[in-house]
Amino acid sequence: MNGKIVGASVIAIGLILSACDASKKEQPDQSHEKSETSVLKTEKAEVLPYLNIQEQDAKIALPFCETKNCIDLSIQTVHTEDVWLNDWIAKSQALVIQDQIGMKQNMSLQQAINAYVKKSDAWQAEFSKNKAYELSMYTRIAYQRNQYVLMQLGVDTNQEGIKVKERYYFFVADRKKQQAVTLLDVIEPKQQNSMNSIVQQAYQKWLKEQTAEVKQKAPKKLYWGQADWFFDQEGIGLHYRTHEIVADGAQLDIYLTKEQTQQLLKVDVYQHMF
Repeated sequence: MNGKIVGASVIAIGLILSACDASKKEQPDQSHEKSETSVLKTEKAEVLPYLNIQEQDAKIALPFCETKNCIDLSIQTVHTEDVWLNDWIAKSQALVIQDQIGMKQNMSLQQAINAYVKKSDAWQAEFSKNKAYELSMYTRIAYQRNQYVLMQLGVDTNQEGIKVKERYYFFVADRKKQQAVTLLDVIEPKQQNSMNSIVQQAYQKWLKEQTAEVKQKAPKKLYWGQADWFFDQEGIGLHYRTHEIVADGAQLDIYLTKEQTQQLLKVDVYQHMF
């Protein structure tokens, strides 16, 4: 995992609107007043609330357990002053929990937890000595720039005798548009072929470093449109987790320079993201 992402500082940007002194003795021109009002409304519309990020335990419900072999599930989340962002965080966490049990549905965080518990119960029911699942999740707002927010979710799991440590997921949101952002959303359409060339070159280099068995099972080309991606002051990058590309395949991170990033991203996106 790249140190600059894992260790990235949380950046909070506070924006303050100045109040205008309207205590004029003379009657103002109405057309000028309407113009000022329009500008003020536009400025207010552009201002995003200060996040005031607070770490806390997620508010979730777990089943009552009377035995010693109980499911162990903990989620460290973050709470902000942006209501929409809080909902996006929870939905992203729900996707990550589902990914641990091979599901991908539109669920709330609690629904995803219920599905995870059900899967654990089914495993335990198969054999009396089967241990309940374990999952620990940690949440970070890794980077911010204007309306764009990068969130990093990490999970440690112990399921069916297989332990996984520090599996990372990245999500990008646009607070202004109130929507999740994929790579295809930000890449200039005319530059998709250039982006594809960069990804495939990195993939072929990665393939050469894999075992013969992995090479045989791996896809010929790497799809990148919905891949996890991240950004910081130096550019954008893609992240593929261990086993994500192919079973037993190693982790793959692809980094683009700032020059490449500027060339590939839509102009308005680049201006607000960098």
